[in-house]
Amino acid sequence: MSLIYNIGVLAGIQPEGVLRVEGAAQGKTGILENAWLQIENGRIACFGAGIPPCHSERSEESLDANGGMLMPGFCDSHTHIVYAGSRDAEFLDKINGLSYEEIAARGGGILNSSDLLNRTLEDDLYNQSMVRVKEMMEKGTVAMEIKSGYGLNPDAEMKMLRVIRRIRETVPAAVKSTFLGAHTIGRGYSHKAYVQAVIDMIPEAAKWADFIDVFCDEGFFTVEDTDRILSAAKGLLTPKIHANELAVSGGVQVGVKHGALSVDHLERTTDAEIEALRGSATMPTMLPGSSFFLGLPYGRARDYIKAGLGVALASDYNPGSSPSGDMRFVLAQGCIKMRLTPVEAFNAVTLNSAYAMGLSREYGSITVGKKAALILTEPGWDLTKIAYQYQSPFIRKVFF
Repeated sequence: MSLIYNIGVLAGIQPEGVLRVEGAAQGKTGILENAWLQIENGRIACFGAGIPPCHSERSEESLDANGGMLMPGFCDSHTHIVYAGSRDAEFLDKINGLSYEEIAARGGGILNSSDLLNRTLEDDLYNQSMVRVKEMMEKGTVAMEIKSGYGLNPDAEMKMLRVIRRIRETVPAAVKSTFLGAHTIGRGYSHKAYVQAVIDMIPEAAKWADFIDVFCDEGFFTVEDTDRILSAAKGLLTPKIHANELAVSGGVQVGVKHGALSVDHLERTTDAEIEALRGSATMPTMLPGSSFFLGLPYGRARDYIKAGLGVALASDYNPGSSPSGDMRFVLAQGCIKMRLTPVEAFNAVTLNSAYAMGLSREYGSITVGKKAALILTEPGWDLTKIAYQYQSPFIRKVFF
């Protein structure tokens, strides 16, 4: 049992049973000043304001927060951090004016990552990926989803899923695994043959992964392809969808049809996507890191919240379109570029992002019984300042 006391601000308090926040509720969170929090067996046992009660006696395990803020750790529901090498050469192509689609059409992009991953030994792939995982944890990410999708053939896709499982078994952060065989068409396959190959991989992938994803977008997989793949995965893997990054693709609608846990990207949105999501259990997830790095529009998060929906934000950490897993920067972009309030952006990178990977019963808020997966800041920080001074160091300690 341990006690954290002298907390300047305890932020992110939610009642038991609240698994996501939507509409006006996204702009609200419970906050206590001059607070304390008790941890027992790695979970939040109780918390309050003022002097801790007598049963919360200080011990060698007690920690003086010195007036710092205590908040739930970041939850990142969309990453591609198992990859080999780098695509920094394409960075120069982008500077010289080539678009994401043009680089892909020349055989670059995802296929470059696939070629290198296929040549990389499994242990090397794990070691490279762990560097990124540790970086994310040091910056406050306590739960993350990791996708396959750079293998693009049965052997290499399963190699990626094995590496993700190994990461899950190695680190104290929560890790969810997604089979993204349908990331693009693998080399040597026709479009039709590769869709069937992805379907054929599903039973084996289901032994390793939690979710299945499809890149349903212009130049990648169609609504019909997506429908076939998700139908084949029914009862085996829960859907998550890449949709509307490059065009209004219909991916949101097919995702909702199949009960997707989240539909991700959403840089291109019409009112039809918002209407399709009303009343569904699907979490709209936006990836401002991709908008920043590729010069794409930012998602219409304000319109989603105004319509009564919730929004999650995630990093999309990957070598080609968002080479950063800094969720504090994601939160800041939510405020600066998407006009979310600091509380709305905070809920988007904690509770709602935890929901988008099926973890909000355990992570994402200060709630009795949840995992004590927390960030303790240096003194003087609050939710607004974290977004405003988005480059200044603020973390004193991360609890897993």
